[in-house]
Amino acid sequence: MTTTTAHTHRPAPGRSDRLAPLAAGWLGLWGLLALVSAATGAGYPFGANDPRGGEANLLRLVPTDLGPPLFAVLLLGAAVAALAMTGPVRRPARPLRTLLLAYAWTVALLLAVVVPDVGVLTILGYTPILIVGAPFGWPPVDYADVFTWALFARFAAMVGGALLAGAALRWQRCTDGACPTCGRDGVEHGWTSPASAFRWGRVAAWTAATIPALYALTRLAWAVGVPLGIERSFLEEMRESGLVWAGTGLGGFALVGAVLTLGLVQRWGERFPRWMVGLAGRPVPVRLAVVPATLVAVAVTAAALGLLATPGFWDFSGGLSPATAPMLLWPFWGVALGVATYAYHLRRRGTCRRCGRG
Repeated sequence: MTTTTAHTHRPAPGRSDRLAPLAAGWLGLWGLLALVSAATGAGYPFGANDPRGGEANLLRLVPTDLGPPLFAVLLLGAAVAALAMTGPVRRPARPLRTLLLAYAWTVALLLAVVVPDVGVLTILGYTPILIVGAPFGWPPVDYADVFTWALFARFAAMVGGALLAGAALRWQRCTDGACPTCGRDGVEHGWTSPASAFRWGRVAAWTAATIPALYALTRLAWAVGVPLGIERSFLEEMRESGLVWAGTGLGGFALVGAVLTLGLVQRWGERFPRWMVGLAGRPVPVRLAVVPATLVAVAVTAAALGLLATPGFWDFSGGLSPATAPMLLWPFWGVALGVATYAYHLRRRGTCRRCGRG
């Protein structure tokens, strides 16, 4: 293995180096929109202003008149923080570096996990159905009621959180003397080796696959008329309204996700299987697995946080039952999927094109 010494110079120009300015621009734009909303009193899409109620979102606790100025301060402050992470890489004073990173990571977490809710995960599950069924008028929904301004704002928050987290991570690595792209610093860390990552990643992957499978079991049981965890009368109401089929769609999405999660520790997750004509035997692009898995991990964590903090969630089946118990495990699902995805990344990242380590 070739080991190189760490440098604290400005990284060579590249596409990824534009991440911090991109984050600053995105956050600054939305910060200005929040400022306009604070001045005009219009356009704030959360809490009581959410047409869908926003009951499964912690932002319901924030008064609508306080939300816009609060977002303006957080977003514009984050844009300034992202701008401070651009330019030549120089390690600042320790207190300043700690403060800057703490602020950036906190805002990134709020945008990626707190602002979104179960609606984002629901749309991710329904999107294939909506796309395929649109030409045939099924499902019979008004797409204007589905793709609302509030939903768009939630996705925009997730994008902002991801950009800010990426910029903070790269700057943190640079100021630590590590490669901004892969994070290697020339020192061997046993737990990041492919063999070690496979061991702890396998535990995380099986955990992340089991939880959505349990969730799918209850929803698919309802589809065949078994009132698992709920009263039969409630199941009949859902069948009459068609709500049970919505649950079936989410259950199917969860089951497919469980199978794909196992691909993070299976051979077919590294090379396309034989039945995939034209791709059989070829390596699976790392990002093809890592990007969607990371998105789902964040969406699941956000959905869990909103659901478990919603009083109505506990009224769904009269308390703890087979209907609600799988969702109590969603926080572990999100974390386990994130850990399994990171392990997959460590096993397959190979030699870094930037620093040559690996």
